[in-house]
Amino acid sequence: MPQLNCFTIAGDSAQIGRALGELAKPVFDAYMQQSAAWARLRQWRGTPFVGALRKVASERYPAYVAELDAMAAALGWPGDDLFLWNCRGELTHRAPDGCTTLAAERSMGGTGGVIAHNEDGDPHLRDKCMLVDVRPTGRPGFVSFYYPGSLPGHTFAVNRAGIAQAINNLRIVHTAPGVPRMILARAVLDAVSLDEAVAMLRDAPRASGFHHTIGCAGEAHIFSIEATPRRCSIERVGGQNTNVGRLFGHANHLVHREHELELQVVTDSSRDRQGRLAELLPQLGARSDNETLLRVLRDRAQAGLPIYRDDPRDPDDENTLATALMRTDRDGVAFEVHQHGVLVFEQFISRTAGVAAG
Repeated sequence: MPQLNCFTIAGDSAQIGRALGELAKPVFDAYMQQSAAWARLRQWRGTPFVGALRKVASERYPAYVAELDAMAAALGWPGDDLFLWNCRGELTHRAPDGCTTLAAERSMGGTGGVIAHNEDGDPHLRDKCMLVDVRPTGRPGFVSFYYPGSLPGHTFAVNRAGIAQAINNLRIVHTAPGVPRMILARAVLDAVSLDEAVAMLRDAPRASGFHHTIGCAGEAHIFSIEATPRRCSIERVGGQNTNVGRLFGHANHLVHREHELELQVVTDSSRDRQGRLAELLPQLGARSDNETLLRVLRDRAQAGLPIYRDDPRDPDDENTLATALMRTDRDGVAFEVHQHGVLVFEQFISRTAGVAAG
């Protein structure tokens, strides 16, 4: 089986950040030099809004800011610049992070379910990303897809309390001086229960918007959470009892009714992918086996822009970098990662931290 490299990192925040920076260093400078997003972001250097974001992040989650600063030092970058890069979703509507997510709760009274996810990002990073097995002192630890130079957690990940999370970019028009979304997504991976993770997203002062799909080993429910500065909408992917076991799908814009009046940018790709999901998923009923999920996430519809993205001329400058399958059961999460149609990582991550309600 071809393998996606998975690097184990342990220690305190400074040790983790330094190791993440060392892993990113061979590719990071070239990546940023070609990044149109970074070219746009540099105008925000030294602005009061970015200062406010760092202040809130430092007060609420100092460990992650320390991690970013250590990562920056290992990369030879100013800490403020790397923090700025990790706030790209607060500062530009064209951050190169897309994604499509599927999820289903298990039918017939079972515990658990499945989250499947296409991670779409800058085509320059094709085959340059990796997995990291992060083992922080005093926290559960997790395995996450890692964009070089970005705080792990804003892609897809599983922690050792049994929490599985997949993130979709939202392009929210009105931001606020709150916790940057990538830091909040990372904080979820330190939660020891599904209730704690959901409460964290609900109660935090949020700076911008992400869609979180979250499930947990030993839990019956999987949640679709659209978290923006104005509100946090929390819906079960099963919805009404008649939908338990049926697939839910989400692209890169708000779809919950609670957010229907919120201003956002909806790209052609996001609209087309969400529309294609609306065509495909009702035909599948309660089918959520791995082959079905992979077939949907590899779909290349003839009309419109596809779910699986590998066109170098993609209008959002995004290609599918990896596909994750995270299947929860009572004792842990069966975690698979595929690239270019090939299984490259497979591991059962046992729930060894925290206690999830049965």
